[in-house]
Amino acid sequence: MSESSVKKVYSVCTMCTVRCPIEVEVESGAVKHIWGNPHILGGRYLCPRGAAGKVFQNDSERLQHPMIRTGDRGSGKWRKVSWEEALDYTADKLKSIIEKYGGESLVLGDRGGPFTEMQKAFIRALGSPNYFNHHASCSNSVHNAHNVLTGHRRNTVAYDYKNCNYIVLYGRNILESIGTKEAKDFIDALERGMKFTHVDVRWNYTAAKAHRFLLIRPGGDYALNLALLNVIIRGGLYDKEFVERWVTGMAELTRFVEPYTPEWAEQETGIPAKQIIAVAHEAAEAKPSVIFHPGWMAAWTSQDFYFRRSVYILQALMGGYEAKGGLLFSKGEADAGHKPLKSLMDGIPKVDKKRFDGVGWKYKHLSADYGCAQMLPYAIMNEDPYPVKGFICYRYDPLSSLPDPDAFLEGIKKLDLLLTIDVNYSHTVWVSDVVLPESTYLERTDPLICKKGPKPALWIRKQAVEPRYDSKPKWWIFKELAKRLGVGKYFPYKTIEELIAYQLKDMDFTQEDIERKGYVDLSKGQILWDRKDGLKFKTPSKKIELVSSMLEENGIPSFPPYESPAKPPEGHFRLITGKIAVHTQGTSLNNLYLNEVQSENTLWINSIEAQKLGIADGDMVEVSVEGVAQTVRASVTPFIHPEVVYTLHGYGREVPAQTRAYKKGMRDNTLMKGLLTMTIGGNCPITECFVRVKKL
Repeated sequence: MSESSVKKVYSVCTMCTVRCPIEVEVESGAVKHIWGNPHILGGRYLCPRGAAGKVFQNDSERLQHPMIRTGDRGSGKWRKVSWEEALDYTADKLKSIIEKYGGESLVLGDRGGPFTEMQKAFIRALGSPNYFNHHASCSNSVHNAHNVLTGHRRNTVAYDYKNCNYIVLYGRNILESIGTKEAKDFIDALERGMKFTHVDVRWNYTAAKAHRFLLIRPGGDYALNLALLNVIIRGGLYDKEFVERWVTGMAELTRFVEPYTPEWAEQETGIPAKQIIAVAHEAAEAKPSVIFHPGWMAAWTSQDFYFRRSVYILQALMGGYEAKGGLLFSKGEADAGHKPLKSLMDGIPKVDKKRFDGVGWKYKHLSADYGCAQMLPYAIMNEDPYPVKGFICYRYDPLSSLPDPDAFLEGIKKLDLLLTIDVNYSHTVWVSDVVLPESTYLERTDPLICKKGPKPALWIRKQAVEPRYDSKPKWWIFKELAKRLGVGKYFPYKTIEELIAYQLKDMDFTQEDIERKGYVDLSKGQILWDRKDGLKFKTPSKKIELVSSMLEENGIPSFPPYESPAKPPEGHFRLITGKIAVHTQGTSLNNLYLNEVQSENTLWINSIEAQKLGIADGDMVEVSVEGVAQTVRASVTPFIHPEVVYTLHGYGREVPAQTRAYKKGMRDNTLMKGLLTMTIGGNCPITECFVRVKKL
């Protein structure tokens, strides 16, 4: 076969939530290879997960056809059905729920990210305000902390690694838990001479590259930041011009951090005071080319919201907004002088009803863009504020990602309908009433997105090959369900090409323009706002509010007294989880290639603590809490805080259909008993899990 017969298709990966741009080589109708899109990444860089998309597309253990449950929930007894029967059955169930309880009795949850318009439009068309995504177990506290401070969520700013001179990473294992472009830009910056401090409860690959590594007591991140603020304010190390122009509440912050000295923080964190002082001065010397990175969710404690807020306060004091090497505001179509993509949401009336999770009425400071997934079982069981009878779960597995899955399962067992649309088997699929298999990202074209950032662009996820099994793209699934439910008018297209043409109606581009390289830039270069007069903070004052009007108006203090994190009881450890480059938590564990690379997780335990328990490296251990136990192999190491044990999240799969991953390793979230709850930031306090470890 000649090289010229190989077709190149530019698309967007979905092997994890980063969604990197890819180049797919297709030969004779099959995927030959997957690379990173060189037009965007500057090379064909891609992580192991992205490259393993090829084998996933051909996997005999992915979802293959529509199914309706015939046995008890979780029995694995299904009836293979046609799409016509599955859609009719599902629509009848949804229609019955709406007629009896109203559209608000339906909830839709998904993975989140940029490709969410279709499912948001569908649930709104049914008369429900109840959309949420996975961020209750991920970044809710970060989004909401940044929102109350600046009026922007976390994802409305981009990290300018290419021009940054100094970074503080809080548990963000950027070189192992990777996004391809982010990791490449970070490495390029290191080679250029950028320095960074890594703060974590364990040493890891990213820590090995840091010029300063701070092993911190778990939960001590907030204390560290209060001491950094103390040093910066007392020493006048902040960007005075920026603060005077764009920051309110400095007097209140100054009074609040006065007692939180580096010497005080040394007792709370285990980090020497002189190291804390050094970090403050290093950041100040590099300002405004500084990034205080809020992390990919390193603490997850009850004080997580205030910790994340303190990260962004440090960023503000350094003047590191819309400055080269700092945080740059994401720009969209209008910022680049274009009319925006037309949205299906535009034609659907907004739903003026209370949300099931209390966001917007009980919790007015939290963002409805993400919602609070952990509140779903309580809303179902308590019928508060109304009965919730149907849950549509799209490409999301709350029984794997949220803490205390037994408590979540007790709630969803009481539903009249649990519909899951996915490409993989999952713990949630296994207890669903109806399962609809979506075509993989290599087998479908999705609606366009505007990839917002300092240099906005339109991106396309383009079909590369025909579906291997009896699966369908989501644009077709939701349209067909909408038609059966009497709201088909809100999905006025017959093909994906018609939908994309509708999206581009007010723009000077065609689908073919975007397909040539997988994207089209909307501006020639970065769009930067004027730091003197042009910054667009969305708070009532139009400034960064250290004393947050949103919090104070809802009876929540901006600066509550610091609370020291609890120490583990005698004989217990705080359980911390994390990620690696090879896997996307549980979603890729059954992948043929990736499972061979790492099929099980282990439990990191401090070598001194392990010796006390008679545990040697490689021993099998039992990890338990409140009558729940998991077994796993121990990894004994000096490079972890003695109060902590650590494991990779997502293992211990309990879905028999996933034979490669079944029962391998420990399932960490089963140990997080009682943590399916709400904190002030809308996150689950996942790391407030104290486990006992013993040798088997």
